[in-house]
Amino acid sequence: MDKPLLSLIDYCIIIAVLLVTLYFGLRYAKNQRTTADYFSAKGRVPSWAIGMSLLATLISSVTFLGYPSEGFANNWILLVQGLMVPIVLLGTVWFIVPLYRKVIGLSTYEYFEKRFGTFARYYSSLAFVLRQFSGMGTVLYLLAIALSGMTNINTYWIIIVVGALIVAVNLLGGIEAVIWLDVFQGFMLFASGILCLLVVIFAVDGGLPEVWKVASANGRTGFGPFDLDFTRLTFIVMAINGVFYAIQKYGTDQTVIQRYLTAKSDKSAIRASLLGILLTVPVWSLFMFIGTALFVYYTQNSLPADIGPNAVFPYFIMTELPVGVVGFILAAMISAAICSLSADLNSLAAVGIEDYYKKLKPNLTDKKYLFASKWMVAIAGLLSVVIGFIYVNLGSESILGIVFTLYAIFSGGIVGVFLLGVFSSRANAQGVNIAIIVCIVFTAYAFLTSTAIEFGDKSYKLLDFGSFNFTHNKLMLGVYSHLIVIGVGYIASLFFPSPKLDPSLTYRGWRKGRQLEKQLMEDE
Repeated sequence: MDKPLLSLIDYCIIIAVLLVTLYFGLRYAKNQRTTADYFSAKGRVPSWAIGMSLLATLISSVTFLGYPSEGFANNWILLVQGLMVPIVLLGTVWFIVPLYRKVIGLSTYEYFEKRFGTFARYYSSLAFVLRQFSGMGTVLYLLAIALSGMTNINTYWIIIVVGALIVAVNLLGGIEAVIWLDVFQGFMLFASGILCLLVVIFAVDGGLPEVWKVASANGRTGFGPFDLDFTRLTFIVMAINGVFYAIQKYGTDQTVIQRYLTAKSDKSAIRASLLGILLTVPVWSLFMFIGTALFVYYTQNSLPADIGPNAVFPYFIMTELPVGVVGFILAAMISAAICSLSADLNSLAAVGIEDYYKKLKPNLTDKKYLFASKWMVAIAGLLSVVIGFIYVNLGSESILGIVFTLYAIFSGGIVGVFLLGVFSSRANAQGVNIAIIVCIVFTAYAFLTSTAIEFGDKSYKLLDFGSFNFTHNKLMLGVYSHLIVIGVGYIASLFFPSPKLDPSLTYRGWRKGRQLEKQLMEDE
């Protein structure tokens, strides 16, 4: 099958968007005089822009391509994780945001050190680094495969160019450029998603009612299966996983916490968080439903045999959308990847400086720390490109499932540490350290005994304990790791003296402080 080629107009639109991306880096370059400017923008960003930035940070080519792929091949079960986010966060963001803004300087994992010591800090920050690099590789892989199929450009060159662009934006404009680029990308994302969905629905004979009828008849709607079975991908598995994902992403992830720090005040940061939360779920749902509509469209129309689920959406864009619209959609896709990766690079550099470089080389001037920060952006960008190359060579059929699995594995009980720190005044460093070690052993056991490699016609477990192998769905691995840390950490802490706590580090202390502030305001 001959691949359709982009028109000159489409290429011009894409190049224009790439130039706009570079403009944002140049526009805010003059403001990057200190590390505080570079990583937190010193409160210069309004809350609505931070909210849009949170949306763009969580939306990448994984959303743009992964969700339509899943909507085409399966029902909406992988959307359950995202649906749990507002349910959990609307009740917790009120104290998580002011907690971090009060007790940390830049790195999220500074809180873990203040609460449980050095080991907890470096364990949690290392887990973050591993998650980010695995996620960045996925974003580059998906973008490169999609664009290569549409343009015939070599996948490796696409990864190199996009990688160089995100490094340039970060080196020039820091977090301020990243946030305003996110705002630009957010509007493109909504426009492109709605446009694609409308085109697909109107292309289906019978419109939206037919989409629903055919999709329902073929198992492409709903969130089941609903049985209580942890060995398969079920609603309960995704719902439980989603609860911990929500806490981990909005309560322990540097890319999100760093956005809280850029706001002018606690109220501004909370408003931004709520906006980001409430916008993200509709976008995930929008792109999942695009995949559902595509399934119905290609039930009515022929689809080449060599087009798999991951390639369906790009194929539709190239063959069914008019000139100009194709360029706009691809530009939005590229922009989504650039924004997500730019946020990742900036956050990785922030963690690298605060958690590692300043520990190794304390008492340097801020100018030297800023210089080192930019070097870390460049190195992290290079590593992400290398990981993207590896992903291209490995390939994948269900990239969204792999993303969720890697996130579960690299979560490593971090939510457990956070929940113990916030809600238990009895938990201490010794108990949590023991829990982390137990968690590492469990995660290694569960992963090795549930993962098989192929040799010829046979499959072999990396580690085979027979009937004692881990048989539950890999997404539950992350859930169990958090529960292990909570249970073991609390029980082990009982064998050691109670810690002397800074009350501002716990939820109870935050509530007392808030009540005291209200009392003082009433007295005045």
